[in-house]
Amino acid sequence: MATQTENQRKAAARKAAATRRRNAAKRSQSATRSAAKSTQSSAARTAESAAQTAETRVKAQVNTLQAVQAQAERAVLIPFGAALVARDAVVDATKPYTAGRESAEKELEKVGKRVATNLRKFERRGNTARNRALREAKKTRTRVERELRQRRSSAVKTVKQNRRDAEKQVRSTRREFERQVKATSREVQSQAETLVNRVGALA
Repeated sequence: MATQTENQRKAAARKAAATRRRNAAKRSQSATRSAAKSTQSSAARTAESAAQTAETRVKAQVNTLQAVQAQAERAVLIPFGAALVARDAVVDATKPYTAGRESAEKELEKVGKRVATNLRKFERRGNTARNRALREAKKTRTRVERELRQRRSSAVKTVKQNRRDAEKQVRSTRREFERQVKATSREVQSQAETLVNRVGALA
């Protein structure tokens, strides 16, 4: 990261220098035009000014090229630096296992403790989930049993009511039948007595 920051700083400085030189070249060109218009211009001064302007342009172009080069270097250095950081991370991760037997044993012991801790955590979570499931199953079973008892009680009550109604209907029908039988018997007896009386009267 420090290399990238330095490259950025260099690139910014080169861009600023190039901008200053271009501005200087423009001012020099303006001064050259003014000198050409004035009466004091001469061929020697014009040649010298042109040479200075050309030199300034060349320097500005060189600075621009250097800035572009710095940007290109950044494009190469960034992934290279990222690869180095990744490599360092891998080296740091494997260092305890490659530093010696004692270091590897310590690291393995740490890993074993972490695994044991995670297993205990998973066991507690599973136990909690199991207990919750058992409670839900018990509640569901209790509710179903209660509903079955209620339905059975309702069915028994309905059967008893229907049986009472049927027995009442049977008793009522039997009383009516007995009444009709008695009425019929009395009528037959009355008719028989009347017939006997008539026969006796005729005799």
